[in-house]
Amino acid sequence: MENLIFSLNATVPIFLLMVLGFALRRLGVIDDIFASKMNKFVFLVPLPVLLFEDLSTVDFSQVWNMKFVLFCFSVTLISIALAAAVSFLWRDRSIRGEFIQAAYRSSAALLGIAFIQNIYGDAGMAPLMIIGSVPLYNVMAVVVLSFFRPERKKLDKEVWLATLKGIVTNPIILGIAAGLLWSALRLPMPSILEKTVSDIGATATPLGLMAMGASFDLKKAFGKAKPAAAAAVMKLAVFAALFLPLAVWLGFRREELVAILVMLSSATTVSCYVMARNMGHEGVLTSSVVMLTTLFSAFTLTGWLYILRTTGMV
Repeated sequence: MENLIFSLNATVPIFLLMVLGFALRRLGVIDDIFASKMNKFVFLVPLPVLLFEDLSTVDFSQVWNMKFVLFCFSVTLISIALAAAVSFLWRDRSIRGEFIQAAYRSSAALLGIAFIQNIYGDAGMAPLMIIGSVPLYNVMAVVVLSFFRPERKKLDKEVWLATLKGIVTNPIILGIAAGLLWSALRLPMPSILEKTVSDIGATATPLGLMAMGASFDLKKAFGKAKPAAAAAVMKLAVFAALFLPLAVWLGFRREELVAILVMLSSATTVSCYVMARNMGHEGVLTSSVVMLTTLFSAFTLTGWLYILRTTGMV
């Protein structure tokens, strides 16, 4: 019951912020122009700052475990490949990029540390899970959304160069690179800077969620019901069913397994929608998957955790 209550406390407020954005749009408080500008702002400023904050404050020398990091990286890469393979089942080519990203990309950085702290009292292996998966999440999101852009032309030299430029100059990638460099150089974080960075980063999730809710179109969402449901099932159940037994076989236990569970089976992150919208995609499929996974992840995460506990793994 404790874990169920925690999961609900972590996910229901996220869902309610999306509902609030939707309600404000219907009431006329937020219009399409405002929601679009808010999405762009989140993509350019708070989201990169949030990722910088997550990575820059981690002392990797104290908790480094190469086997664990490589496992997180490899499993994430395989998950992306599986999502890409399934995406070709949909006749509508314009949704493939959104489907792939929404199916594999978890709220690992946002929920991972809080989830593990609630169970074990400290962050445990969450920072290593973040370094093994989150940079790859974001790099591959840029690649996938670039190559599967709805208006994308033939894959010639110009497209490759434009895609590479988009990856290198993407604010998300720049935020990750800056955070990793700051951590590697062990630069101090003055209190004034730390507070400023924290305050800016804290706006990413609520603003992004409300903008997503404001842009959500119920009629269009029902038109994307099948791919949205398929992506949600992959995100909440399929990847965990495939890779948790492998993690157990490789000897991962306790904090390591919980971190892997969060990586594999937490809700699709709201930043998926922000990136999709800002990279030329409609965003309807992404917002549908985020809403579905956010709504049901409290129950699926609790179920997976119950299985791991009853088998003595955590």
